[in-house]
Amino acid sequence: MTLPPLTDPARLDRFARHIVLPEVGGAGQAALVASHVALIGLGGIGAPVLQYLAGAGVGRFTLVDDGDVEASNLQRQTIYTTRDIGHGKAVSARRWLANFDDRLAVDISDRRIDAANAAGLIGGADLVIDGTDNFATRLAVSDACVALGVPLLSAAVGRFQGQVGAFQGHVDGQPCYRCFVGDAFDAEDCDTCADDGVLGAMVGWVGTFAAMQAVRLLIAQGGFGQMGDPQWGKLHLMDGLKPGMRTLSIARDPACRACSA
Repeated sequence: MTLPPLTDPARLDRFARHIVLPEVGGAGQAALVASHVALIGLGGIGAPVLQYLAGAGVGRFTLVDDGDVEASNLQRQTIYTTRDIGHGKAVSARRWLANFDDRLAVDISDRRIDAANAAGLIGGADLVIDGTDNFATRLAVSDACVALGVPLLSAAVGRFQGQVGAFQGHVDGQPCYRCFVGDAFDAEDCDTCADDGVLGAMVGWVGTFAAMQAVRLLIAQGGFGQMGDPQWGKLHLMDGLKPGMRTLSIARDPACRACSA
């Protein structure tokens, strides 16, 4: 699919509120339009990420999720409706995207992403955003990003706590997600929202903050705009009960088997 040029008056009008921002401008908006984002996980985090990045004009998406929409998802997964229950999330997300802006390119996969197929699913992306809910999947995605040289934005949430971090472990001196969590979490044994519960609005906060960070990273990668430090290797911890946020710096692990091997 050929992406629409920004000389198209309808597209210029659609993104006008971005273009008038000096920190974005026409060049930054063009960088967003030319970007390809692979979104892994189309749940509570992936839904607002998709909404705001589609709204921002990101030109191409690869959407990956092997799950089906369930009634319990509707409390926080904002792109789905009652009609979508029982249908695949990837197919339903593509339908939402087509209804929102049919001039965006989209590929989908309803296969479970793992170490064997991750590279094939995310190859060619400018940025991978991981909103999945288990460590085994997150680590498989992170390892593939390091191997392929693709930046990773990782987001997670539980109850009233969230975290968003940007990693480029393929760059010398920079950490990857595995540097942060280590090897102990390769097994699929972490808690889930079904076990612990989660506030819908908390998921929305994490997802929209991840979308904000993604816009910053994509514009910075394009060499345009002035949205500030991309904050590679920074982990933002979000507390919905205080509320508040604090930021940690993640160090590269010299023994990491993914980025320091």
